[in-house]
Amino acid sequence: MTQEIPPKAEGQTSTPSSSDEASTTPAKSSIWRRMYGIVFWVPPNCRWDPENPPSFSMSLNFLFAFAGAFTVANLYYNHPILNILAEDFNVTYEQVAQIPTVMQAGYAAGLLFLCPLADMVKRRPFVTGLMFFTATIWIGLCVTNSLTVFTVLSFIVGATTVTPQLMLPLVGELAPPHKKGVSLSIVTSGLMLGILLARVLSGTITEYVSWRDVYWMALGLQFLVSTLLWAFMPDYPSTNPSHTLSYLRLLWSIVTLLFREPTLLQACLISIFTSATFTSFWTTLTFLLAGAPYHLSPLVIGLFALIGIGAMVFGPLYARLITDRFVPWFSVVLGELMALSGILIGTYTGTFTLAGPILQAFLFDLGFQSAQVANRASIYQIAPKARNRVNTAFMVFTFCGQLMGTAVGSAVFQRHGWVASGSVSVGLVGVSLCFCAVRGPWEKGWVGWHGGWAIRQRRPDEKNGGVGPVQQQQSGGVSEKDEEKGNTEKALEEIAAEDQIETRSREADEDAVVIVSNGESDGEKRSSVSDKSVTVRK
Repeated sequence: MTQEIPPKAEGQTSTPSSSDEASTTPAKSSIWRRMYGIVFWVPPNCRWDPENPPSFSMSLNFLFAFAGAFTVANLYYNHPILNILAEDFNVTYEQVAQIPTVMQAGYAAGLLFLCPLADMVKRRPFVTGLMFFTATIWIGLCVTNSLTVFTVLSFIVGATTVTPQLMLPLVGELAPPHKKGVSLSIVTSGLMLGILLARVLSGTITEYVSWRDVYWMALGLQFLVSTLLWAFMPDYPSTNPSHTLSYLRLLWSIVTLLFREPTLLQACLISIFTSATFTSFWTTLTFLLAGAPYHLSPLVIGLFALIGIGAMVFGPLYARLITDRFVPWFSVVLGELMALSGILIGTYTGTFTLAGPILQAFLFDLGFQSAQVANRASIYQIAPKARNRVNTAFMVFTFCGQLMGTAVGSAVFQRHGWVASGSVSVGLVGVSLCFCAVRGPWEKGWVGWHGGWAIRQRRPDEKNGGVGPVQQQQSGGVSEKDEEKGNTEKALEEIAAEDQIETRSREADEDAVVIVSNGESDGEKRSSVSDKSVTVRK
């Protein structure tokens, strides 16, 4: 028996039923759920196996360097084409000049407010999520015709372009001790290469096609990097899986680290003055080369950045020969002296020969990179559970130094010229060397030279009387591949040890409270606490 459907009244229009609306809403939500599932899905080759953790291979090291290079490049594509942007948006140069400033401000905000979160969450979903989000927002930069929208999106992109600053602490955690300097230097060279390529590619491509093609190219590179990280980056566990810190306490802990860790504060103070000389040199170099007696064109001035390639090539070699064999303090001092020699040559010969600025660019870049890599190798050892917060503190000081160098260098050059601005840089490097001198390579406190003057790295057997190289050879030894593979386990053991200490302390405190609440006598309390402490230790 079939039921007849009553005919619609005349003039009655069909309206979508509630079931149709309900079916449309889940369809939309399922699309977002599907996209979320794809981005955060972990391929089998990247899944974490505590019984067989992935080794930190050279290919993974280069992947992180590649990712850092074409991520940090986002901040610098606009630098050579500001005049083209002004014409396209039909605004003045003063208005368009705010774009790099806003983007750097966004980057600083990301360093301070996003990077510390990597100490609390898994690194793989955090990195891939930021990469895909940044690439999606970048589409707006490619299509917008509004300077206001372009500026706002530039700030957001700058804030989420912090992947390089997540890679460096991760490499510091995973790299084997005998390759830590080289591994960090490879990623650092990648960052410097990204800055260079962004400026060269942007200026060259815009000479022949639209600036928007540069941004479309950058979009493709970002999705390429995102896909490579999604396909090959292991799903490393969080360093604080059972954290209890609130977000505000997490940020405050960055400040407290500076007052608890002398090594971190020393590295930050060295970096702020060295970074100031770096930006001061590259800012005032343009004024020198564009004026008398050289009168070089903007294209030729831009080619001076290619000198930095030499520092990128020699950086890992220097790290292999010096940073990985000697204490970080010694590598920092050598880097500062190398930078100082370059500044002295360029400052006092640069007004009459181009050889001076060329030598300064090479020596200073190599010295600056070497000092930064050594400082990072040092600070990443002090707090295994807070490496990203340590890196944030270090980068905030570095960023402040860069701002200071740009402002001071430009002001001094405009008033007193090239020699005066270079002399200020000499003084700034001198201050950095003073901070090196007040605290020796083995000093555990804030000031002094306790622990000796030795500059060679001490092996574990030399420090703790453990098994030395000879005994290892007699017992079969440990292969380099096994050492690399086990380095992740070592990092996790450090973190687990800290967790165990915190757990023991918390349990001992709880036991003491229970004893007091039960009204035991003083003698019984001491005995009970002692017995339970022994139990906890077992």
